[in-house]
Amino acid sequence: MSSDPLSSDAQPIFPPPNAPPKHPGLFARLRNWFLAGLVIAGPLAVTIWLVWWFVNTVDQWVKPLIPPSLWPDLYLPVRVPGTGVLLAVIGLVLLGFLATNILGRTLLNLSEVMLDGMPVVRGLYRSVKQIFETIFSQSGTSFRRVGLVQYPAKGMWSIVFISSPPVKQVSQVLPASDEYISVFLPCSPNPTTGFYFYLPATEVIEISLTPDDAAKLIMSAGLILPEEQAKLAALAANASKG
Repeated sequence: MSSDPLSSDAQPIFPPPNAPPKHPGLFARLRNWFLAGLVIAGPLAVTIWLVWWFVNTVDQWVKPLIPPSLWPDLYLPVRVPGTGVLLAVIGLVLLGFLATNILGRTLLNLSEVMLDGMPVVRGLYRSVKQIFETIFSQSGTSFRRVGLVQYPAKGMWSIVFISSPPVKQVSQVLPASDEYISVFLPCSPNPTTGFYFYLPATEVIEISLTPDDAAKLIMSAGLILPEEQAKLAALAANASKG
């Protein structure tokens, strides 16, 4: 056999262009099917587990507060999950209804006056109340806007949630030449931790990204890309050129 690659006896290095495509083997197909099933079943299983954990946790909290005669478990042969969640929702609705009338507001003010007399409990209650009012306020804008800041170094852009302007005690010591706002920079993949700092408003670029999409982007470390991701990258590129 001739060693010349151009001779007729030489084996072709590349397959002919009209060669039929190679079909994956059995192991490759089994692996692909397993990954496809994992992608479908994984999120569904995690979601069901989280919902089941939440329902059981609320049931355990509410059950000691409700007379046993009101629980359907006593009248049915099986345990009915979610009764505590339903009763908790009804209780919160009734509490909100009472808080909107004169009698409810009077009782609420009286309880807050009693809490004001407790030094440690007073500060804790006021802080938690302010957080809940800010998060669940229908008219508030804190954490409802998303922006970009250069962090941790110039030219490196991070997503932040825009909060409120600095309080009077802080604004008095900040340079008066700039208007400052506060931002929260969450860490990835755990957005419950992060950094809170004040920045000049000119250094924060507000983007048209919803807080939900921003949270998904942060928790997935960029794997779940919202529709606005291309716009976000373009804004960062334009800002770095400016």
